[in-house]
Amino acid sequence: MNAVAKTDEATATEVAASSVEPNKVAPPARQRRGGLRRVLLMVLVPAALVIGGGYYWMTGGRYEETENANLRQAKVSIAAETSGRIVSVGVTDNARVKEGDVLFVVDPEPYRIALAQADAALGVARLTVEQMRAAYRQAVAQERVAAGEVEYYRAELNRATELEGKGISAKASLDQARRDLTKAEEQHAAAQQGVASALAALGGDPDIAVDSHPTVMSALAAREKAAYALSQTTVRAPADGIVYQASSFKVGQLVSAGTALFSLVETGDVWVEANFKETQLTNMKVSQTAEVELDTYPGRPLRATVVAIGAGTGAEFSLLPAQNATGNWVKVTQRIPVRLSLDQLPDDVLLRTGMSSTVTVDTGVTRSLNDLFGTAFAAD
Repeated sequence: MNAVAKTDEATATEVAASSVEPNKVAPPARQRRGGLRRVLLMVLVPAALVIGGGYYWMTGGRYEETENANLRQAKVSIAAETSGRIVSVGVTDNARVKEGDVLFVVDPEPYRIALAQADAALGVARLTVEQMRAAYRQAVAQERVAAGEVEYYRAELNRATELEGKGISAKASLDQARRDLTKAEEQHAAAQQGVASALAALGGDPDIAVDSHPTVMSALAAREKAAYALSQTTVRAPADGIVYQASSFKVGQLVSAGTALFSLVETGDVWVEANFKETQLTNMKVSQTAEVELDTYPGRPLRATVVAIGAGTGAEFSLLPAQNATGNWVKVTQRIPVRLSLDQLPDDVLLRTGMSSTVTVDTGVTRSLNDLFGTAFAAD
C-alpha cells in the first residue's frame, strides 16, 4: 500500500509539474510583446510629433486665414432723373431683372409737350437765320446805292465848282452841291454800318450753315435736352440684379428727380472683403490665390484671387477715428480690409451680399532651416 501510494503521489507530482510548466513559459512571451509595443510607441509617437510639428512649422505663415470676411455685391440706388407721377411699374420686391429691363415709367406727357415746344423753337431759330441772311443782302444793296449817290454828288460838286469859277453858276448852287455830297456820304457811312451789323448777326460769315449759327445751336441743345428728359421717363435696369426694398413702390406715387426709390443688387459684380490682422499681411500680395468658404455652404470652398489691399485700417476711415494720444494707451492689433474676386461664380450656389465666410490666402512663403537654426547652422 505504501508503494502504491508513493507511485500515485509521484504521478500526481509529474502531472502538476506538466500543467504548471506552460504557465511558467507564457509570461515571458507577453512581456516581450508588451515591450515591443512600448518601444514602438516610444519611437513612433515622438517621430510623428516631430514630423507633424515640423510640417506645421515649415508651412506656418504660408496660409493666412480669417473668419472676419463677408461676401459683397454692388448695390445701386435707383432714382428717377425726372420728376412726375409713376404710371407703370414693371418690378416687384426681390425680383430678378436683366440689364435693360423696364423698372418703372414716369408720366411722359409733360415731357412730350416740352419736346414739341423745343422743336418749334428750333424752327423759329432756323427761320431767324434766314431772315438775317436776307437782312444782310439788303444792307449790302443799300450800301451800294449809297456809294453810288456819293459818286454822283461828288461829280455834281465838281461841275458846280467849275461853273461857279467861270461865273456861270451862282454860289448858292455850289453850296447846295456840297450839302448834297455831305448828306450822301453820311448815308453811305450808315449803310456801311448796316452791313457790318448784319454780318455780325451772321457770326461774321455770310455763308454760315444754318445749324452752325449760335442761335440754332442753342435751340438744338434745348431740343436735345427735352428729348433726353422724355427718354428718362422710362427707367431701365443698369445691370443684371435683384430688386430690393421696393415693396412700397406703387403706381401713382409722385417722385422727385434724384430721390432714391429702391435698390438694385448687382448679381454679376461679386467680391469678398476680408479683414485681416495687420500681422497677417507681412507676405500677402495682390494676385495671390485664396479659398473662400461661405458659412452657408460649409466644405465647399470657392477659388478666389487677391485683387487689392486696403489703403488703411478700418479705424482710420471710421466716423470717429480713435485718438491714442493719452497716457493710458493700449496697443491693439488693427485690421486692414483685403478685397478678393471669385474666379468663378457657380450657378448652383446662392450668393447674397453680406454672407459670412472664411478666407484662406496662400502667400506661397515657407520657412527654412535658416529660420529654425539660424544662418550659422546653414553655413555649417
